[in-house]
Amino acid sequence: MSSTPVEVVLSELQQATLRQLVDTFAPEVAVDDDPTGFWARKGSDLGVDAAIAQQLSSGAIPEDQVDGLRQLLDALSAQGFDAAPQEVREAILHGFMDSDPAALGGLSGLRALTFLLFYAIPDPATGRNPNWEAIGYPGPRAQPPSAQEAPKTIPITRPATADLTLTADVVVVGSGAGGGVIAGQLAGAGKDVVVLEAGGYYNEADFNQLELWAYQNLYRAGGLAQTAEGQIALMTGANLGGGTTVNWTNCLRTYDWVRAEWEQVHGLEGLAGPEYDRHLDAVSARIGVTDACSDANGPNQRVLDAAAQLGIDGRTITRNADPDKYDADLAGLMGFGDVTGAKLGTLKTYLQDAADAGARFVVDTRVEQVLVENGRAAGVEGTYLDAEGNAARVVVRAPTVVVAAGALDTPALLLRSGIGGPAAGDYLRLHPATAVIGIYDAPQQAWWGAPQSALSMEYADLQDGYGYLVETSHASPGVTGTSVPWESGRQHKADMARGPISSAMVFLIRDRGHGRVTVDAAGNPVHTYPFSDGVDLANFRHGLRTMALMHDAAGAQEVLTLHRKRLHWVRSGGEAIEDYAARVVAAPLSPFEHATFSLHHMGSARMGKDRKTSVAGPFGELHDVGGVWIGDASAFPTASGTNPMLTTMALAHRTAEAIGAS
Repeated sequence: MSSTPVEVVLSELQQATLRQLVDTFAPEVAVDDDPTGFWARKGSDLGVDAAIAQQLSSGAIPEDQVDGLRQLLDALSAQGFDAAPQEVREAILHGFMDSDPAALGGLSGLRALTFLLFYAIPDPATGRNPNWEAIGYPGPRAQPPSAQEAPKTIPITRPATADLTLTADVVVVGSGAGGGVIAGQLAGAGKDVVVLEAGGYYNEADFNQLELWAYQNLYRAGGLAQTAEGQIALMTGANLGGGTTVNWTNCLRTYDWVRAEWEQVHGLEGLAGPEYDRHLDAVSARIGVTDACSDANGPNQRVLDAAAQLGIDGRTITRNADPDKYDADLAGLMGFGDVTGAKLGTLKTYLQDAADAGARFVVDTRVEQVLVENGRAAGVEGTYLDAEGNAARVVVRAPTVVVAAGALDTPALLLRSGIGGPAAGDYLRLHPATAVIGIYDAPQQAWWGAPQSALSMEYADLQDGYGYLVETSHASPGVTGTSVPWESGRQHKADMARGPISSAMVFLIRDRGHGRVTVDAAGNPVHTYPFSDGVDLANFRHGLRTMALMHDAAGAQEVLTLHRKRLHWVRSGGEAIEDYAARVVAAPLSPFEHATFSLHHMGSARMGKDRKTSVAGPFGELHDVGGVWIGDASAFPTASGTNPMLTTMALAHRTAEAIGAS
């Protein structure tokens, strides 16, 4: 069946208020010199208001939230917002955000959508956003190869005109770091494997390096998901290859103290010794982990410079990349898909191995239930939905089911299926992360070279194995626009216009506290995460302070955090950097008061020996249902504290061997 037309959900007055709101966040600003038209360009000039209205009408946003936004627009209109001058409109918005938590949440969401679109939406005629030149962003740096030059080498099974039923030895739900490894290992061992993936199949021929296209096609929930409290943005891949298609290729081995904890406290046999090293080594060899493709762009060099100045740890990272295909001029946009094909994620390695061994793949399929018969796995069922809205039922009958849908979705599948025990969905860890921006005297070229090639582990263990890593970030103008604090339209544009000389340092904490995944009445996952653990908050604030000091040590002329109420330091202003850092540490971290992100999701279906606090046994098989195995980062007993790809893959390699021996 075809998709239905978009329903209009805003009245004419509400649409007019939305347009004025967009143009208050991103207004026309009078300046003497505006060669690219950036300062004169309003949000509505790019159709941002229409795009937001379409999003509200698409059904992707729950009706109660849409209704709340309608009420917010009505309340703004009642205050004379539509006819007020820019300065008054800004004051009205700050008044709403300062006094009403519901308004703060709604306006924060609309502000984020405004800037995501204003800085990322491409012009249909040119394929480029007209603001990129002013903010120093080059946009796509190469034409994708043709389908003939970069053919898709993994055959896809698609429902023809009716429902699809397959039989197999093993069905793997998810194709990322965990599911991909297990599929490749088991298919290579002679098992008949079917892989089901919720996202689509894309490769270099599709990777146009456009931010919005990537979010819509390669990321879960369009890259716009967040925790139920609205405090932490959740970004993860949803495509054939999962997060390994869009991540930044940081290959860190599991900390020794985490390995010891997982073995001694949670019963994961062999984690602390050479047996687990064998799995790490095997995976590292297959995905080509190397330090030969770790050129330092400006932000990464600033991390190394700061570490040297402060006398703290600073190092070059290793990455899963093919040196023969790596191109530093094109590597910087790999978070939108690597157009060179140098990234050796599961798409290029374990999934290809599985395909070569005869595995079958079904994409665009959301698995809704694990089938259980007589207390054991019997397969899965789900729904296939293509881009045209055509749907079909997909059933795979198999005595072994590997659930590797990611820590945001794996527990939801277990809960919908009524399996996994009391811990299903609990102990969700997120590695809460943020950025601090430094403004320097010279161009930083954050879009050149790999997004992450340097880090500091100086503060990885501040207390009982908990601390944080200092790293760098992908160049993403839309996400940057949503994150930079907004006090006024002029100020926000001025901060964005200094993009060419900006460097963002990021940090992520190993969180001790945890959240939970539940499902709503429709079976959709809900992610709650009270960011309130005392150790986590202390480490997060320690990280903010450290990055301010690192920017100072690296020579930044200004420093800016991502708090809603702008915290800004200027070297020439006379304030000591320690005094500024103290202001930053004291600032609130409550929902919508600070931009906090999570790119690493772990622990929500964890392994362990205790049936009350873990979902699966020490090798990944469910405690309560034989033949169902957890195969992704949701199996982590705790947060890893490191970028989790390599740990996920090593544990999956270990689980694949256990499945083969079962």
